[in-house]
This record gives sequence, structure tokens and C-alpha cells, in this order.
Amino acid sequence: MTVTIVGSQLGDEGKGALVDLWGGDADVVARYQGGDNAGHTVVQDGDEYKLSLVPSGAVRDKVGVLGNGCVVNPKTLFSEIDELRERGLDPDVRVARRAHVIMPYHRVLDGIEEEAKSDSDLDAGTTGRGIGPTYEDKVGRRGIRIGDLLDPAVLRDRLEYVVPQKRALAEDVFGVEAGEEFDVDAVYETYREIGERLERESMTVNAGEFLSSHVDAGENVLFEGAQGTSIDIDHGIYPYVTSSNPTAGGAATGTGVGPTVVGRGEIVGIVKAYLSRVGTGPLPTELTGDDEELADYIREKGGEFGTVTGRPRRIGWLDVPMLRHAARANGFTGIAVNHIDVLAGLDEVKVGHSYDLDGEELLSMPATTERWGRCEPNLREFEPWPEVDWSEVAAEGYDAIPENARTYLEYLADAVDAPIYAIGVGPDRAQTIERQNPFEQ
Repeated sequence: MTVTIVGSQLGDEGKGALVDLWGGDADVVARYQGGDNAGHTVVQDGDEYKLSLVPSGAVRDKVGVLGNGCVVNPKTLFSEIDELRERGLDPDVRVARRAHVIMPYHRVLDGIEEEAKSDSDLDAGTTGRGIGPTYEDKVGRRGIRIGDLLDPAVLRDRLEYVVPQKRALAEDVFGVEAGEEFDVDAVYETYREIGERLERESMTVNAGEFLSSHVDAGENVLFEGAQGTSIDIDHGIYPYVTSSNPTAGGAATGTGVGPTVVGRGEIVGIVKAYLSRVGTGPLPTELTGDDEELADYIREKGGEFGTVTGRPRRIGWLDVPMLRHAARANGFTGIAVNHIDVLAGLDEVKVGHSYDLDGEELLSMPATTERWGRCEPNLREFEPWPEVDWSEVAAEGYDAIPENARTYLEYLADAVDAPIYAIGVGPDRAQTIERQNPFEQ
């Protein structure tokens, strides 16, 4: 069986906690897109693991796969694996040979290009880790794939073709001095050695074949998406988006497992009980002006600072039209709602139930970001719920959740027409209330 975990909003929904929870019933956990810009935090027995590339399931001794839809910085990968080993774990991570490699020049160019956009409205708030430029080279058919690192002759040919182009771009277009990141010999030696380690540790696989063999054997495979639906390159708030497809369809294209396999499984949307966002662009339900103090309170209580960048996230009330859009684009069979504890004790709790656009009520997001930016939220207010001992609530189960919070949750389930499988009331796995295990459906 397969279960696909998808972010329902703008990323940072707490997907890692649910991957960690349900990953215990999976035999394999596969990332299907994104790179080391996808910060996720897993807490186990009070120990916190901050990961940006290694699949969350590695903390639970599961086979982790980085699919062909991912872009991989091998240095980050090795660093995270080595750190987990130092902490007593033995992660088993495989990398798709068709996955593209983030090269040193990608990281340099990413920083240069984002700086050039910083004074415009096109700043997407990237992490500067070379994700976008790597995907650009993938589509431009000048990328370097994991499989290429295993063949020194092929690697040399690829670098001799692409590196002079990148050096010219840096020097002639952006006017910066090109360092060793743009030197064929230096890059070749470093990445030839990386290829040797990948081969020595038997880390590379044909992802589609590898994962399909596990599915065919009756094993459980969990597909882990990074980021969220509304920053999907096709279905998000373009151009303030990531460079890949976090939506459920990406699980098929990003791993080589057929869409009928993904579609026969469970697709669970992860929802944060409010909205957060790193980067520029519209945010109709954002708490600004007189509400900035409330936004600061939620940000501090919820720890709303980027796992990878440390940047403070923008805060808003839950945007329900965004959730309806995500439910349609992904085909949710269930949802999990995180951070209802963060909203506890507030004087007011609101959601953006719908939008008003030029006098018309919209229940879902418009197709263009410009129209979305003109939307005014129609807010619906809920009775607030008190601060309680959330660890006790987690131990007792769903009925122990304050009544007003349960009303809020039931409204969300109705809005997306999908049952609630889990509720997160804290960062630890033990602080997640499970109502339904998707692997047991």
C-alpha cells in the first residue's frame, strides 16, 4: 500500500511529524521532489532531529529514498547522514540515479539572482541553496545527474559543456568574479570523489524499479512531499513558488511509480491551524497593522522561523479557499491538522472562509496571483479555546480536545470534504492524536 503526505498550504505545515508517526508502518519512505531547502523537524523521545534532505523515516530505521524528482546536494546528504550516525542511528538512504545534482555554481548563481530580484516584486524568498538553478538546468537539458557521478568520463564531458556557460553567466551577465565553483578541474575532482562514496556505500538506485519492487511485494511505501500545494510550480501562487511539484501528482513523476499506484493509496493533506509564509507575495489573511502584536505572539509560540534559513515567517489566519484548492488539486482522502495548541488561549480565533473579489464571493483560489492579491477575506469567527495540558490531551485522545477546538476541526473537515486522521498538539510524536492510520484503511 502507498500513503502520500502532502502540504496543504505554503509549506511548514509540520509534515515531518506525520511522516515520522506513520513511517513506523512503512517499509520505505520516499521523497519525491525538492532539495535541501525542505527543512523538517522530527522529535523522538525528546531528541530533536533537524533534517533538510534525508527523508524523515530515516530516524525510524526505515529505508529512505530520494527520488528522481529531487535535486540533491551530496555534501548536505553526507553531512546529515554522518551526523545521524554520530548520534547512534544507522540511516539507510538511497538516491535515484536520475535525480539531478546541485552543483557549486548553482548555489553561487542562486544567491546572485535572488539578490538581483531583492528590490523587485519577484523575490520568491528562496533559501539560496541552488534549488531553482538546478531545476532550470534539468529542464534545459544541461543538468548533471547522480548517475553521471558514477562515470568519471561522462562527468568530465558534462562539466566541460556546462561550466564555461555558467562562468560566462557569472562574469559577463552578473559581473562577478568566478571562483573555483566555476573551475572544471576543481569541480570534477570533488564530484568524482562524491561519486566514489555513493558507489562504495551502494547508495544509488533506479528509483522507479526499486520502489515498484517493494509495492509489488506487498510492502508499505510512504511518499513524502516537501513544501506545500500553494507554492507548487504549476498550481501555486506563481511566481512566488518553488521549482517543483509538491502536489500528489509529483509522487508519480518524482519517483517513477505509476499514478495508478499512487491514486489507489491514501493521500493525506497536512494542515497548519493558521497560516505562515516565508517570502514575498500576496497573503490575504495576513495579520498586519493592528494585528501585528497578535502575529508576533503566534510566531513566537509556534516557533515560526524557517528550519533552514531561520527567517521569521509571516503569519495569517487559516485560509480556507487555499485548503479547498489543495483538496481538489491533490484528491485528499484525509487530513491531519497541526498546531491547534498554538491558537489556545487567544481572545479570538478566525479563519478566512471565502474571498470577496470585485463583489463576487469565491470559495477557492483564483488561477492568477494578481487576482488572488486583490481578494479580501471573508472572515468567520470561532469561539476560542483555553490553554490546557496538551500532553494529557494527547494521552486521552480526541474527546479530550476542548470543545471549541473540536468545532474548529470539524469545520475544516467539512470544508475540504475529508476526514481528520490526526491532530498535532505539540512537536513530539507522542503529542499527535491519531484517529485513523492511513495504512490501515
